[in-house]
Amino acid sequence: MSQSKVKLNIKNVGIVLKPKVVNEYTSVLPNLVSWFKKRKINVSFIDSEEERVKKLLKTIPKHISFLSLKELHHKMDLNITLGGDGTLLGFARNSDRRSAPIFGVNMGTLGFITEYAKSEFFEGLESLIIGRCEVVKLPLYKVEVKKGRKSLFTNHFLNDTVISKHDISRMFSLSVDNEEENIFNISGDGLIISSPTGSTAYSLAAGGPIISPRVQALVLTPICPHSLTHRPIVISDKQSLKVKVPADAESVMLTIDGQEVQELPSRCIVEVSKSKSKHVKLIANPQRTYFDTLKSKFTQGRRLF
Repeated sequence: MSQSKVKLNIKNVGIVLKPKVVNEYTSVLPNLVSWFKKRKINVSFIDSEEERVKKLLKTIPKHISFLSLKELHHKMDLNITLGGDGTLLGFARNSDRRSAPIFGVNMGTLGFITEYAKSEFFEGLESLIIGRCEVVKLPLYKVEVKKGRKSLFTNHFLNDTVISKHDISRMFSLSVDNEEENIFNISGDGLIISSPTGSTAYSLAAGGPIISPRVQALVLTPICPHSLTHRPIVISDKQSLKVKVPADAESVMLTIDGQEVQELPSRCIVEVSKSKSKHVKLIANPQRTYFDTLKSKFTQGRRLF
């Protein structure tokens, strides 16, 4: 993670909505579109959202357009995600070095990486437009599934990738290596490979540690290991990982950020490495720090008096 102050010249803004949701946008979206219109800022949505946006806005103003996902990343000066962490994750996974910064708005209560609450994001946008802002760069991690010399699947995650059984009542085994040696062999319900950003998500629920996003690391968290000694391990993210799926494994699934699922064949290898060409740029909220959010969401170390 790196953080820097920048001055954004915002003329074009993309808005990303939580899939299939309508009611919670009926008042927010028209107000937001009107807010940008008054400031002569063009607004764009993903082209697949055109019908839903028309229903929400009733009419489509001239300053609104619909673009492909790639165009939204590359042609905007800023992208706003309205939803929660899942909405941001789904959009951020497609980021690269050319992508615009993301202004994450949490429309619910539990969001952790969405920096702004529903009640404060207009104020945050105003500050962003008239002054400098803090941009946080977070790494994306590449996941590639190989069998022999053939590459079967490639994707990226911001939070985590999980290797688990489709039928989790059945135990299976995995072997985990880095570039130099074997890290461990486990039998259980699976393995979570988490970034520091994702350490407050599934990994935490499975007994993993909370890792500051400033730490360049990955967390390997076994899921219900059939052992008293297998515990989560924090390793450097400077080396790639190889997770070997054995020959007798059946119905093993790979899940990316809790959203995309890919079935894994037996005898395959899942390789995980920090991407050299992709990262995510998030607008930080100057009103709170990472540890403020941690205490707020998890009541970690809350003052008693």
